[in-house]
Amino acid sequence: MSNTPNGVFEWIWFIASEYAQLFVEGTLITLAVSVAGTILGFILGFIVGIAEDSKLSKNDPVPKKIFIGIIKGISKIYIELFRGTPMIVQAMIIYYGLRQGGFEIDPIMAGILVTVLNTGAYMAETVRAGIKSIDIGQREGALAMGMSPISAMMNIVLPQAFKNIVPEMANMFLTNLKMTSVLNVIGVKELFLQAKTAGGTYYKYLESYLVIAIIYFVLCFLFNRIFLFIEKKMAGKKDYALAVEYMDNNE
Repeated sequence: MSNTPNGVFEWIWFIASEYAQLFVEGTLITLAVSVAGTILGFILGFIVGIAEDSKLSKNDPVPKKIFIGIIKGISKIYIELFRGTPMIVQAMIIYYGLRQGGFEIDPIMAGILVTVLNTGAYMAETVRAGIKSIDIGQREGALAMGMSPISAMMNIVLPQAFKNIVPEMANMFLTNLKMTSVLNVIGVKELFLQAKTAGGTYYKYLESYLVIAIIYFVLCFLFNRIFLFIEKKMAGKKDYALAVEYMDNNE
């Protein structure tokens, strides 16, 4: 190779330029798995979280009590399993387990499935905590006005709980963005696997991993700023402070 790079920084620049297409492809796959996994996982977590918060009364029929009990039992087992085991182990079990069972699943689809199930388990607890953060009196008041439990949940509780859940959802996305690196064990060509491929050509693994470290940092920095902006917009303006100040000035 002519004009061999000298020093770490020259090698970083050389590898980034030489394998730019690999890193772009890895970045796109990382983003696709993270976005799909987080959104679908959030939906799954929302469903599981609501199921976990389901209430029963003494007057409910026995079949309903049995059904809700089974759903809650399955939800608890699911949450404990996926919160209590590493994502890399989950990826290996799901991918190779499905293949041994006769299901030819694509590595990327398996990676999304793992991310969805992992995210759902964590978001379920966040949703449940978000629902509990809303004053129980609001739900009771809605029921007293004749609203059904489902209507009260959908129209009164969840819209308020959603604001408390959004910051954790943003954190979960940033976590997934970094945790997709473990999916290289099942052949997902995300950033880490692409860096491993690029570094293996010249045995410059340090420089190759430094390239993706920069990419991860830039992605997390940009998305974090976007989420902070969205969170600030959702919080709204604190007009009440201005109103109090105006009244004080006119007394």
